[in-house]
Amino acid sequence: MSAENENKLHEEEEHDENYKAPAQKTIEEILALDNEDESLRKYKEALLGSQADKVIVDPNNPKNVIVKKLALIVQGRDDLELDLSGDLTQLKKQSFTIKEGIQYKIKIEFFVQREIVHGLKYVQKTYRLGVPVDKMTHMVGSYPPKTEIQSYVTNFEEAPSGLLSRGEYIVSSLFTDDDKTEHLKWEWSLKVEKDWKDKK
Repeated sequence: MSAENENKLHEEEEHDENYKAPAQKTIEEILALDNEDESLRKYKEALLGSQADKVIVDPNNPKNVIVKKLALIVQGRDDLELDLSGDLTQLKKQSFTIKEGIQYKIKIEFFVQREIVHGLKYVQKTYRLGVPVDKMTHMVGSYPPKTEIQSYVTNFEEAPSGLLSRGEYIVSSLFTDDDKTEHLKWEWSLKVEKDWKDKK
């Protein structure tokens, strides 16, 4: 990791420690605010739903955020996908192989149920031979409950390149929020090689 990245990492950690999350409000509390303003009430109901029946995607899952899938998006290629709804311990055996130096985005698909989730964030730490080599934090945002799947796509990231950068990486991913609730935490493998296996 370069000195610049190391400074950035310390700045991010410092920023996280000093960050104060806004007070959480339930959907009912938000809808009740300024209730005398008819146009504002209708606008909020259009955004959040009237919530006469709360949105519950999976009644057997107590979590407010259900993370379903992570995809690696590279222009001109099929997405590389991780199914996050099964046995997470098996994900390390499922290694993504990518070409060195490519530009890629990460897409996360998830459901939000029961309540609004504030300040979602995606934190990713990358290790090589047990040594941390990179950390990135993406502010995902706040999301209302919906029966439809919702998604977040990162900006472009660049894969490492050069002979010494090739090889296996372990990636630790965390989907969390302002309350530091761990909605999902998982590990997966990434292999950087000189070229794509299929040379597509």
